[in-house]
Amino acid sequence: MPEPVASGPPPAPAAGPSGLPPGLPPDLPPGLPPGLPPGFPPGSPPVGPSAGAGDAAPRSRARASVRGAAAALALAWRAGPWLATAFALLTLAGAALPVVTAWLTKSAIDLIARGAATAPALTGLGAALAACGVLAAVVPQAARYAREETGRRVGLAAQDRLFRAAERFVGLARFEDPVFLDRLRMAQQHGATTPGQVVSAVLGIARTTVTGAGFLGSLLVVGPWMAPVVVCAAVPSLAAELWLARRRAAMLWRIGPAERREFFFRELLVNVQAAKEMRLFGTGAHLRELMNGRRRAANAERGRTDRRELRVQGAAGTFGALAAGGGLVWALHAAAGGGLTVGDVSLFAAAVAGVQGALTGLAVEVAAAHRQLLLFGHYLAVLGGEPDLPVPPLPRPAPPLRRGVELRDVWFRYSPEHPWTLRGLNLTIPYGEAVGLVGRNGAGKSTLVKLLCRMYDPERGEILWDGTDIRELDPAGLRARIGAVFQDYMQYDMTAAENIGLGDVGRIGDRARIEAAARGAGAHGFVAALPRGYDTLLSRLFFQGDDLDGDPDGDPDGDLDGGRGGGAGNGPGGGQGTGVLLSGGQWQRLALARAYLRGDRDLLILDEPGSGLDAEAEHEIHVGLREHRRGRTSVLVSHRLGTLREAGLLVVLDGGRVAEQGTHAELLARGGLYAHLFGLQAQGYRAAEPGDGDLAPAFPPGAGNGARADLPGT
Repeated sequence: MPEPVASGPPPAPAAGPSGLPPGLPPDLPPGLPPGLPPGFPPGSPPVGPSAGAGDAAPRSRARASVRGAAAALALAWRAGPWLATAFALLTLAGAALPVVTAWLTKSAIDLIARGAATAPALTGLGAALAACGVLAAVVPQAARYAREETGRRVGLAAQDRLFRAAERFVGLARFEDPVFLDRLRMAQQHGATTPGQVVSAVLGIARTTVTGAGFLGSLLVVGPWMAPVVVCAAVPSLAAELWLARRRAAMLWRIGPAERREFFFRELLVNVQAAKEMRLFGTGAHLRELMNGRRRAANAERGRTDRRELRVQGAAGTFGALAAGGGLVWALHAAAGGGLTVGDVSLFAAAVAGVQGALTGLAVEVAAAHRQLLLFGHYLAVLGGEPDLPVPPLPRPAPPLRRGVELRDVWFRYSPEHPWTLRGLNLTIPYGEAVGLVGRNGAGKSTLVKLLCRMYDPERGEILWDGTDIRELDPAGLRARIGAVFQDYMQYDMTAAENIGLGDVGRIGDRARIEAAARGAGAHGFVAALPRGYDTLLSRLFFQGDDLDGDPDGDPDGDLDGGRGGGAGNGPGGGQGTGVLLSGGQWQRLALARAYLRGDRDLLILDEPGSGLDAEAEHEIHVGLREHRRGRTSVLVSHRLGTLREAGLLVVLDGGRVAEQGTHAELLARGGLYAHLFGLQAQGYRAAEPGDGDLAPAFPPGAGNGARADLPGT
């Protein structure tokens, strides 16, 4: 069949030099308005470089902000309704106190100035002022506790929702997309804190509104003409704060890639796996300079934003202060002429300052809420993101495998910018058979494994599980029927038992099954010999037993290190200590143990299961795996061709297609690519005799210990 177009995305009309339509920032894909990061639902507030430029509909932005505020408030209410109510009441009580105090002060001053003060009246006013003082001292503290507790509860709920949403992305493509990773980082960074901050900002708006309305009413009583002057003087400050909020949100989005690079270099500089090469090659200073360069670039952006805010806020504040100063001059002259009492002057001064402070605070709170809602948009975008792989509304349950797996005319590439990895691949994996995959670097072996697990979908063709397209099946149900050891297996910074138990979370507490899986993988001996056996922490990132399960009031010993010793683990009953590091082969055995723990799965996939083992250990592992997979459908991937020679079917991939297939003997007799690769590996394991052209390997058939010369991996 003709090959599909393999190079790049379809051309966009009138594209600029970056391949995007003119005027569109290069970090955004076509079809999105400027200032709107990809993946945002329509109507989301823009946060990109052109945010605030006036090219998006204000009504749409307002609706998006209202929706975001409603989502944040709903999240806070669900996290703790009574706590949120208490926070609101305390905030409103605190808002009324300044106005009440100002009026009580005016009344006391006027009584004294008129000479009409009586002991009971002064005592009552003094008691009222004292009560206001007590409330002014207590209410903010209680409100602060309610705010912090609300923030903690909302943060936990928001974090849980975020990672639940991330689990909905059943494939891998999203986690390989730098734009999505930037958004996910922003969602992690702001999603847990923003709802609480939005609640605080909304209540702050209510607080400043109540305070401002009270003082504004006072101004209308004392000097009616001054009220509109003070309000009008605050309008530029409000507009400036909103504009600055959008610019700051745009700046945070703009520096996101640089901050993610800085985080990468920062983690790399303290990574134990990278430490050997950095010290041997002397790359530490170079990587540190790269890290600092990203920080300097981000700091420069932040500095420009801060200087802009300084200029704008300074100008707006000066304008408001001049208006207030003019009002105070008028009040003093009016009092001197008998138009105002001394108490009126006191109230006027408090009211002007109160209204101005409330309006300025309102501008700040509105701007803060606006900025937080813009950042909260990343969180909402992840929560509302479309699935990366299509899943039917009512997916079919994955049935037990009875006939086999078939790949029909499968074409796949990782993105339109990448070449085709699989090109019209046709392959049948018979039920109950062991199929070995062989090929050069880039032949598509590991990609084929990912497609079988439905980490991606083919662009063309289909993969059939007993005749049913796997896209019609429930992905979780399909994967529950698959056991696998991946070439890039995980090393979890957890205990040995947890490292094995993660292979089947339902059995993570079943120590007998975990130990049986470890024995099958040849890991029980070295795990049992660890300082705490299966409970030994396999990490140097944490301390053994450093979870928050001790004294809730702090360090029981009074020292800040919590008794954390520097040893490599402690014996039973000991205190805290650092974990234990394993060798590469030992980690690989734990990865194999996870596959053993999954038990009798319908399809077993082993992608280089013995690549990190010595010859004796690899032989032992393959003997055990041969017994474990007996009668079970399995796919084996290895560059050590001797380990695959007993597979019922060997499939040679080349250029994303099946080049040849057959048994070991058939492929050798054919003299094709497999025979060539096998011969290259076998040369190192036979006697080097002149004129010897025999391809017979120097290891006995069935030994399970393949040639050690690796072919490049996929």
